[in-house]
Amino acid sequence: MSFVRKGIFAAVLLSASALTAVPSSAETILGAMAKAYQNNATLNSSRAGVRVTDETVAIAKSGYRPTINGIGNITYTSQFGTRLTTGNWGVQINQTLFDGFQTKNNVAGAESQVFAAGESLRNTEMNILFNAVSAYADVIQNRKIAVLRKQNLEFLDEQVRSTKSRLEVGEGTRTDVAQAEAAQQQAIATLAAAKAAVETSEALYEQVIGEKPGKLTPANPVSNMLPRSLNDALALAASQHPAILATQYLVDAAGFAVKSTEGQLLPQLSGSASATRSFQISRGINEITGVSPGNSKEYFNQASIGATLTVPIYEAGRTSAQVRQSKESLSQARIQVDVMGDQVRSAVQAAWAAYISAKQGVEANRSAVSAAKLALEGIVEERNVGQRTTLDVLITQSDLITAEVSLVQSEDQLLTASYGILQATGQLYARRLGLQVTEYRPEEHYDAVKDKWYGLRTPDGR
Repeated sequence: MSFVRKGIFAAVLLSASALTAVPSSAETILGAMAKAYQNNATLNSSRAGVRVTDETVAIAKSGYRPTINGIGNITYTSQFGTRLTTGNWGVQINQTLFDGFQTKNNVAGAESQVFAAGESLRNTEMNILFNAVSAYADVIQNRKIAVLRKQNLEFLDEQVRSTKSRLEVGEGTRTDVAQAEAAQQQAIATLAAAKAAVETSEALYEQVIGEKPGKLTPANPVSNMLPRSLNDALALAASQHPAILATQYLVDAAGFAVKSTEGQLLPQLSGSASATRSFQISRGINEITGVSPGNSKEYFNQASIGATLTVPIYEAGRTSAQVRQSKESLSQARIQVDVMGDQVRSAVQAAWAAYISAKQGVEANRSAVSAAKLALEGIVEERNVGQRTTLDVLITQSDLITAEVSLVQSEDQLLTASYGILQATGQLYARRLGLQVTEYRPEEHYDAVKDKWYGLRTPDGR
């Protein structure tokens, strides 16, 4: 299969196509894509990963907020018959007042990571939808080829029967029978391989779509949704492909990481406050002096407030190394934008070339099938009147089945290549395709958690 069958980040190779006329209750390609959008395990895992990333913003924002702790202790002492109990309880508050802008840059970097994760999710969605198209098309293609192989075997079965009948009446030879039987046995093996291909493609369909394929309706290329030219496609991909946008957000995140690390070299100021209540209880008689302090209870209240200023002077070279390291990471992130741009550009060009090639292949193979059918009809008639041999019939039948299989394959390639252009340009998403699904909106979870101060339950109640 061509390069465009592969998603830019996809790890799995899957396929798709269209079948002959079937009842209206059969599955459509858009219906299969909608099921993959909702049920595909890889896609749902990626969505969960984005939700994990969303929480990094709330974690980063915690640097703006105070920490509040309850404190308490109790001590029991017995010495020379005197028993003393002391203890205290209270509340302590710590608040960072200035941290060299680390929290500010950490929050901005976390937000950029969330935006990058969102674009990566869109890219994953496109890859899964393309895999759904590919899987759908391959089931139809392999089913069609299996039907053609079966028809070919039936034709050869008839040729074996016919040559044997002609031999019995003295109009044929044993060579004719042997040639027909050899072709028949080869057709049996080819049909078995075709059936195996059907089972394989149906298993891949179930993996991507989430259910076994039933009857599948024919699918047409989405030619009306494609850019008008290769240059238009390249420009569209450069500006809108989520894989490129994700790397651009990662550049922003790396830039904020540099600033945050540099902030460790600036003065740090924190404030603290506490309020405590202490007590002391004494009982018993001192065994040495014989003096009894009596039973007493005393309580004391205490409150304090303070600030701590820390000025870094020398950090053993550790922070300096971390700053240099983060700058190199920023440089790498910028280069990755160019790398991804090259990959997307290559994918667009490959998808476009595959689409043009497939269009020409469909036209050529349709003509080849039509010509091969006429040739076979003529040669069979000529064989019946002794002007052609059985070998001529078998060769022409082989040419016909080859042309029919090539036509099915080129139709499959045209369908997948058209969707491949949408994928390569960043346009293969549920809303544009009009899929009947509830669109997953990652920003809803992000908005629900980004400013949360407390709470252990996730937005969905877990």
